[in-house]
Amino acid sequence: MTDRHSALTPEALMMVDTIARAGSFAAAARELGKVPSALTYSVRQLEDALDVLLFDRSTRQARLTAAGTELLNEGRRLLQQMEAVANRVRRVATGWETQLTITVDNILAPSAIFELVEAFYALRIEPVRQHAGDGLGEPDTPPTRLQLRQGVLSGSWESLVTGQSDLAIGVAVDPSGTEDIRCEAMGELTMSLAMAPHHALAGAAEPIAPGTLARHRVVAIADSAHRLAPMTVNIVPGQDVLTVSSLAAKLECILRGLGCGMLPDALTRRHVEAGRLVLKAVEPARRGPPLHYAWRAASPPGHALAWWLAQLQSPVTRRALLEQYAGLIL
Repeated sequence: MTDRHSALTPEALMMVDTIARAGSFAAAARELGKVPSALTYSVRQLEDALDVLLFDRSTRQARLTAAGTELLNEGRRLLQQMEAVANRVRRVATGWETQLTITVDNILAPSAIFELVEAFYALRIEPVRQHAGDGLGEPDTPPTRLQLRQGVLSGSWESLVTGQSDLAIGVAVDPSGTEDIRCEAMGELTMSLAMAPHHALAGAAEPIAPGTLARHRVVAIADSAHRLAPMTVNIVPGQDVLTVSSLAAKLECILRGLGCGMLPDALTRRHVEAGRLVLKAVEPARRGPPLHYAWRAASPPGHALAWWLAQLQSPVTRRALLEQYAGLIL
């Protein structure tokens, strides 16, 4: 029997994760580049070492047992901690993170984010001297790899608290009182109820009451959270809902008259001027949730995170993230 301590390797934990995510041993074997029999043997060895059954094999699907679910959850946490240790080692050596993962809420203006990315890659830093006496050479770009993720409502916050992101921009939940996470306010989006000129509510008297609004379909963006409770914003109880995956899709649906919905004023302005959208006041008046940016605390933060935090401290940058929609969303 394999010793349980030597059996719990990062490779074994990633194997269990892959099988659970793929849904079958065959699919996981293809993803891992192994034959199914070899993968099955490896799982059997792990089960023997732990003296538990990790997968219920009574069906063709690879379903985790209660013990398997516990190993998966704890294994993911351990893998995240191991990655964090590796990144810390790299940061200690050079001051720059190996990778910085940033989750940006879908409600924010994407062009402002990409301008920040451009500015980051335009940085020039002194290269690290590998050996005594070596020249430093020419300044280079930051060694940190950026990974941009998209979140919606609770999903943006979830990416941070689960360790999937180092920085979350546009967090709509109240992040106060969370250990190891710091946050700063960004501001609020000014939003209005928007609809196409041919929509049934376009000629309605203002302000529109909840009872009237409830009789018409609303277009909403799905919360991207998987573990946390999803948020519901600006939907009247009992109202028919058309759920989409992005702000761009929501705008397209509203322009086509498939429903109405709250949109940022900075996004709708040119559509209103062109006669493609109509804005209406509602009763009671609605506002977008206060937005924050939040990050996993490090003492001190790596150079890449410190640079992004410095940019987000600027009122000009925060205003651009809340208003600069032109050019990328039609």
